[in-house]
Amino acid sequence: MNIILKPTFITLVTIILFFGVAAVSCAQDQQMEPEETEFYEPEVEKVEPGEDIFIDPPEDAIILFDGSDLGQWESINGGEAEWEIEDDGAVTVVPGTGNIQTKESFGDVQLYVEWRSPMNMEHRGQDRGNSGIFLQKRYELQVLDAWNNPTYINGMAGSIYKQTSPFVNPAKRPGEWESYNISYKAPRFNEDGTLNEPARITVIWNGVVVQNNTKIYGPTEYIGYPEYSAHGEAPIMLQDHNSKVSYRNIWIRPLDNEQFSIEDHME
Repeated sequence: MNIILKPTFITLVTIILFFGVAAVSCAQDQQMEPEETEFYEPEVEKVEPGEDIFIDPPEDAIILFDGSDLGQWESINGGEAEWEIEDDGAVTVVPGTGNIQTKESFGDVQLYVEWRSPMNMEHRGQDRGNSGIFLQKRYELQVLDAWNNPTYINGMAGSIYKQTSPFVNPAKRPGEWESYNISYKAPRFNEDGTLNEPARITVIWNGVVVQNNTKIYGPTEYIGYPEYSAHGEAPIMLQDHNSKVSYRNIWIRPLDNEQFSIEDHME
């Protein structure tokens, strides 16, 4: 006669705990370090920008900040944005108050932003004039003092953070105003939530193209590789990275992508 031994409750708990611990251990073994997604070569060439690097808003633009108030913005922690409006028409990060975001959500846009790094030359790398412009709260165009300030090239100003470096470095000196003119196409998702088309971005920094229809690989992560998950329209977000970066003349144009071409008239 065959005897079948049934596992006791304690044995089952032991097995469950064993595999649970093993799973946690495996996840910890796969934990990445920030440095694994940072690269320093090839060096990005420094170029001098032209003089006419600023653009006034066109007639159809939505003015997000004109120097007078932050009525279009709110704190990501809830409530009013707590950044400081300066006498010269700039708004400056107040470190520790948190990121701010637009009250309105957007998809495809042209976004124009002027920004200025503080003159804190004693800092280096990612600690010098660090902030960021997030499209749809997920995809960061890096803001950083890039004047004689070596750092990983996919984390310097003009980069899609931790993803793609700029073509060249047309940075101004710290304390001088710079400009980003951004054309952004949001990602497209299928009905089941899978990715249909990745986001793409073109960036003109101080009048110089530094990203040209660049593919965005997913949310810009500090640690780990990017991975898309389905989402809709979302706010523009400016980052508090513990540095007194200033912004001014921020405007946006939602793009509906409705165009007509010769193809529409061909038989």
